[in-house]
Amino acid sequence: MSENNKFPLISGNLSLDLVNTELVSRGQRQDLLLSERDVLDWISVIKRENPYWDNQLSLKIKERIQQVFVGVLEMRTILRKQFESIADGNPIPAEFIAFLENKIEKSPFTYKLSDQKLVPIPIGEAEDILQSYIAFDTLTLIEENKLPSLKRCSNDDCVLLFIDESGRRKWCSMKICGNRKKVARFQHRKSDDE
Repeated sequence: MSENNKFPLISGNLSLDLVNTELVSRGQRQDLLLSERDVLDWISVIKRENPYWDNQLSLKIKERIQQVFVGVLEMRTILRKQFESIADGNPIPAEFIAFLENKIEKSPFTYKLSDQKLVPIPIGEAEDILQSYIAFDTLTLIEENKLPSLKRCSNDDCVLLFIDESGRRKWCSMKICGNRKKVARFQHRKSDDE
């Protein structure tokens, strides 16, 4: 299984990609981050979406993988709870914003110019840096008013979330759930005709 197949939905939003490391496969809930190795694999996939990520940070993460592993899973639990609540139409709680701001305070940013863009570079321990990036991504989604467009997949068996700016999207992805539902409907109609 290639890394990209292992992590089916890479949106380019770190916080959403983290939440979507839990999914349902063949009716069973699956956690794609069961080990420190899984977290390193996930990081190597998201690193490609984040050009500001340097090799120095990857080395720091490897050195402190135990702390990174624990911190990432704790953050995912909180993000999932909040993201699902927001996807259900609830407002973004002030406590959630404070939690995210607190994560950034633990690893504040300096800035570097990269390809004519000013990019934030957190300073601190690897686990705090990673959580700071995830918190910064979430706060950016709030600032850009994208979080209220968060939706659950229309497949009741699926736990993946996505941002639907068009207001018309139903599936986490056509490849994952959309086609499955179409095939199931087609099979159902075919059996009705027989």
